[in-house]
Amino acid sequence: MSESSSGVVTGTDSSPNSYSSRYSDLSDTNTSLALVSRNRSTASEKHSPDSGIASPLPSDRFRFVAWHNLEEHGVRGDQLTSPRVREGPAEEELILRGEENYIIARRNKGDREKWEERLQENWENVMELNLSYQDLGDPYQLENFTRILRRLIRVERLQLVDNCLRDLSSVRLPRCKRLNLNKNNFTSIRHLPKIPQIQHLSLAENNIGTLRDLSDLRTTPLESLTLKRNPCEFQEDYRSKVFSSLPKLKLLDGIPKLPSDCVSLESTMASKMCTIL
Repeated sequence: MSESSSGVVTGTDSSPNSYSSRYSDLSDTNTSLALVSRNRSTASEKHSPDSGIASPLPSDRFRFVAWHNLEEHGVRGDQLTSPRVREGPAEEELILRGEENYIIARRNKGDREKWEERLQENWENVMELNLSYQDLGDPYQLENFTRILRRLIRVERLQLVDNCLRDLSSVRLPRCKRLNLNKNNFTSIRHLPKIPQIQHLSLAENNIGTLRDLSDLRTTPLESLTLKRNPCEFQEDYRSKVFSSLPKLKLLDGIPKLPSDCVSLESTMASKMCTIL
């Protein structure tokens, strides 16, 4: 099993036509992998009991297969539209599921083959990537997802929407200029990845309740920030506090910086104080 992706994905327009026509409809493909051919009857008849599907789909036999294990595809990881980056379950879990047939290919894979697949994925050269809606429900999926993020050293535009992410502070994205983290579970700015070149950051629909850590982004060239539908949005003088922490910011929640947003918090507090004679 690949250490960084599984499932069948869709190639971009830069993908060769042979791949698009051959694998656009899995019900018509005649591709047979070694591990599937050894256990054809098992793989075609068995289905996960918790999937809610009475009979297996045509793509069921590919659910633990990496995209680069499909024959004659001719694409790289940086040509995929929205690849699944999670690997298959551990061997112990496969045994409990009664799916031992998928262990065969994993055990027979040598170090050289693993290294060739790693090069084929080509994450280090990706400049624009969408890894949203990954459905990271198990620890092994999140671990592999984080490992892929650490390899994105040249990415400039990254979409990570609705992945139930809580903490990416161990990840560094040195060239990322536009990052979308909407609909996740972040509770603090300090849990974000290290993004020294960020210009546009979207954190809508998270669980950020404090603005105290916004100063961590002060050294970045951040121009646009989205924090709508976070608990911190309901704080008093919300916009003034944000612009006070981030003087370079030009746009907050889609609204340009207004003169009223530039009023210092000290003057605001002073105006609210009453004098007792």
